Amino acid sequence: MLKKVPKTVIKVVRELEKEGFEAFVVGGAVRDLLLEKEPKDWDIATNAEPKEVLKIFPDGKYENAFGTVILPEKYLGKTDSIENIEVTTYRIESKYTDRRRPEKVIFSKTLKEDIERRDFTINAIALKVQSSKLKVKSKGKIDNRPDSELRATSYELIDLFGGQKDLKDKVIRAVGDPNERFNEDALRMMRAVRFASQLSTGKDLSFLKERTGIGKQNEIKRPGLWRIGDKAFAAIKKNKDLLKHISEERIRDELIKIILSERPAWGIELLVETGLMKYIIPEIYETIGVRQNRHHYHGPYNTVYKHMLASLKTCPSQKLEVRLAAFLHDIGKPKSKKGKGEFSTFHGHEYIGAKMAKKILTRLKFTKETVEKTVLLIKNHMFYYDVDEVGEKGVRKVIKKVGLENINDLIDVRVGDRLGSGVPKAIPYKLRHFRYMVEKVSKDPISVKQLKINGNDMIKELEIKPGPIIGDILDVLLAEVIDDPKLNTKKRLLRRAQELKDKNDLEKMDEVAKKKIEEKRKEDDKRVRGKYWVK
Repeated sequence: MLKKVPKTVIKVVRELEKEGFEAFVVGGAVRDLLLEKEPKDWDIATNAEPKEVLKIFPDGKYENAFGTVILPEKYLGKTDSIENIEVTTYRIESKYTDRRRPEKVIFSKTLKEDIERRDFTINAIALKVQSSKLKVKSKGKIDNRPDSELRATSYELIDLFGGQKDLKDKVIRAVGDPNERFNEDALRMMRAVRFASQLSTGKDLSFLKERTGIGKQNEIKRPGLWRIGDKAFAAIKKNKDLLKHISEERIRDELIKIILSERPAWGIELLVETGLMKYIIPEIYETIGVRQNRHHYHGPYNTVYKHMLASLKTCPSQKLEVRLAAFLHDIGKPKSKKGKGEFSTFHGHEYIGAKMAKKILTRLKFTKETVEKTVLLIKNHMFYYDVDEVGEKGVRKVIKKVGLENINDLIDVRVGDRLGSGVPKAIPYKLRHFRYMVEKVSKDPISVKQLKINGNDMIKELEIKPGPIIGDILDVLLAEVIDDPKLNTKKRLLRRAQELKDKNDLEKMDEVAKKKIEEKRKEDDKRVRGKYWVK
């Protein structure tokens, strides 16, 4: 674990302690170290006030009201780094009248007071690092390296609220009274869900099979699945209405982290169960219990809501827009449903869903680019393709609608949709053949257009009269370039064309060249077919 503590962090701790102050690594970095993960951010808590921290580290920046000094690593011996270390004074906080930020921050003197104000037990563990200079023997002498050459020699964990046990049990619990924590900062309720989805691992969809209704899911325990503790879970349900005090931008940012997490479907499920989704995407509740038709009649996935969850979970893409589209692609089904039972229809649900998604994502202040691409993928996720019915023209039509750059993302949405329906194969022959056709029609075929000269060049510079001879020469040149691409320069081709124009057997050479070109075309096509396993 200690090997992952950067020397720059150890240096900050050491320098603060040298001046008589306490210093502890705190927050998510300690949590990640204990989970054997690479920390993304490093936070240090100290009883030194900002002005005292700046005396020790004059390159730091203090531009906030929360006692946090920003220390760029490039001033701490890691000159090529763009990362920062945050050093924050122990503090206690006053009332949270806006349900998000304290009215004022009061500096405290003890680590205990600082830890007591934190959100969850897994984030309330402090790490005390003991450090020393790295000493290396060199020619019989001791070489004292500079302070940048530091290593940790021992450590001590300060865990006042059972965070280590909660890490082991995979449970999210609040520090102290969860009702107080969530009343202080309502966004913490979404953060609890986010941690549950981010820290969970695995691809198991079996949790969907045991769902009997809203409110039961948090009781399910699966390997790798984190849950929210009972008291915290109850407190979120009780205080869910406080989320209306939080800005759309902050809600959006937490939602993005959930959507891009390891278990996004689990996060969405928890948002729905706790009632938080009412203030995020309330339209989701309309999909619960809505039965699908015979094309989705596969066990636990036979309602729109569960199908959407499964589609999100099985979506192969890591892109935000693609995952959003996989999740929201059927959001329009309740409004478009006609009939009952396995023969019900949802004609036009993709267009209704696209409009709904645009409204939802705009309301949550997603970027214009994210909204437009997500809507585009939802609107076109029902594209029709049949190997025997849709030819190159049909494929070009799909490409024209979504853009060649979005084709693979559209296919990823379709893959999530299929797996979310309970089918055994993610990429069936039809989709593989579609990918093959996309590459085929979007790639220029072998032709004389690829040559660095054309008929006009030969007419103008070689004074060759217009006629069949020009086509014959170009075919021969193309066949030769296929064998040796280095020949494809204007100078070389013109010189070779000059030689060919007076050849008596040019017509025979042309016949051989055409066969060569056709063989190359078939060879390329065979390679692309093999790439996608199509006949």
